[in-house]
Order: sequence, then C-alpha cells, then structure tokens
Amino acid sequence: MQTFDIDLVYLWVDGNDPKWLAKKNQFLGKIVDLHNEATTKARYADNGEFRYSLRSVERNAPWIRRIFIVTDDQAPDWLDLQNDRVQIIDHRQILPPESLPCYNTGVMEHFLWKIPGLSEHFLFANDDTFFNRLVSPDFFFTDEGLPVIRLQRVHFGKLKYRVKKALHIPTSIYRKKIHHSASLMEQKFGRYFSYTPHHNVDAYLKSEYQHVAENVFGEEISRTLTHHTRTENDIQRIIYNYYALYRKRGQLRFVGRNESCRIRMHNPDFSLFIRKYQPALFCLNDSHRATDRDRERVEPFLQELFPGKSSFEK
Repeated sequence: MQTFDIDLVYLWVDGNDPKWLAKKNQFLGKIVDLHNEATTKARYADNGEFRYSLRSVERNAPWIRRIFIVTDDQAPDWLDLQNDRVQIIDHRQILPPESLPCYNTGVMEHFLWKIPGLSEHFLFANDDTFFNRLVSPDFFFTDEGLPVIRLQRVHFGKLKYRVKKALHIPTSIYRKKIHHSASLMEQKFGRYFSYTPHHNVDAYLKSEYQHVAENVFGEEISRTLTHHTRTENDIQRIIYNYYALYRKRGQLRFVGRNESCRIRMHNPDFSLFIRKYQPALFCLNDSHRATDRDRERVEPFLQELFPGKSSFEK
C-alpha cells in the first residue's frame, strides 16, 4: 500500500495576455512566424484548457497533495490562490538568469526539481492534459515507489537512420529533440532507446531528476540554457525516462489508447477518441495545423466532460 506524497507540476502560460505578449514581442521581435514550430501560436495560446484540467484532477486524482503551477509572472484570473493546495512558481524562482525570459519548455523542464517544497514523488503535466477517469497512485508509481514510465514503441529504433536522413523537415523540431536525447544516451552509455513520449502526464522521482539534470547530463543541458525558444538541439525531457530505464529505476509500460490518448486539435471530432477508447488520460494537443476555429471548439467540449466547478476556482 503506497503511503508517500505525490505532487503535480504544470507549466502554464496565458499567451493571450497583452502584457505578456508585449514582453515576448519586445524580446523576440514583433515579426514572428506563426507557421514556425518554435514560435507558432500553438506554443502559447490559452484555449481555456487549464481550468478543466484542474477539474479533472479533483474528480479523478483527488489523492494528489499539492499542485505547483510554473508560470512567467502570471496567474489564471479564475484561480483561487487562497487554496493551500495550489502554488504559483515564477520562472525566476527556478530558472538561471541566462535562460530568462524563457519561451522554451525544453529548458524549463530541466529545473522542475528546484521547485521549493516539491515532493520526492511527483507528476508532470501540461495544461492540455486531462485525467479522464478515476486513477489511483499505483497508476503512476509501483509499490516500491518507482515511477511507471509510459512510452510509445514508434518512430525511431529501426527507423533511426531514416530519421537522420529526414532531419531537414522544417516542422520536425519535436522529433529531432527526441532523437538528440536518444543519441546522447547512446554516446554516454552505449544504448539507443527507440521509444517516444506518450505526450501526457508523467511520473518522476525528484532526486533522480536532479541527479540527471545536474550530474549525468549537466554539461549538455548547460549548453541549451540560452535557447529562449525551442530548437532541434534542445534535450527533450524523455532523457530522464531513458536514464531511469537504463538504471532500472522505473517500470516501462508501452501505452495503448485506453490508457493515454493524444487528440490533435485540428481533428474534426474530439469526442470520437473519448467514446472509442475511454482513456485514463488524454491530451488535447494544439499545433501549427490547428486554426482559431478549431480552438473555439475546445472549451465547449471540455465543459461537457467536466461541468462541475472545482475547489481550485474562485
């Protein structure tokens, strides 16, 4: 029977906030290519998902102790900051000065272990991920306290060298980052992992996370700190999973859609995946292929799934 505390960490940004947009535009330049994977609107748009993600937590993972929200001098205006289970963490609290301002989650994620008060066992989520049905702590951690590592057996592995030939594809930064991380493992430990993220809520041990970020790949991560927007040379968070598997410090599980389902926002029918697979977790993934009309469908869909107001809301 598990008795340890489990916290949940989110990255969140309101990309519609005029003050935040002015700061971003001043730093990056006013002319931003919204079709570029690193600067597309999908990286920062707030489609109202976060409110419903927290509703899904309260309904389907009520055992989570505290929720930490990593933001850039922002907070949702509907969030009840008097709720002692919620805490806002500003980028400046955990990121090094050379990384600020940071518009690159690939850099932010290497510093999650620095969140003050974070429990040893923690979950990481983006604001577009949801707990669709009741899950217990052992969905994420074994009785021995090791993380359950959910990955997909796709894309790389046997396709490794084909991927290398395809690196010129302009919208493949995400894949390049995963391949780069797998290559670093191969260079350092002689093992290339052929698995990719399931793009949903993940489980970690804070002490292991810190060890990897500071000691195992500290030098490599240090070279990415000034990547203010995402680049193909970033180190994807999956490297923490790869290292845990290499050290046998996690339980590998290849996911099916009944466990973790990724719904792309440009898909015409969001609810099709929910009805068909009834996944434990799902992600409603924005991208450069989504339109504003697609984004307008998000909140009505989520309101139908999670209609009840949570205690995290004012």
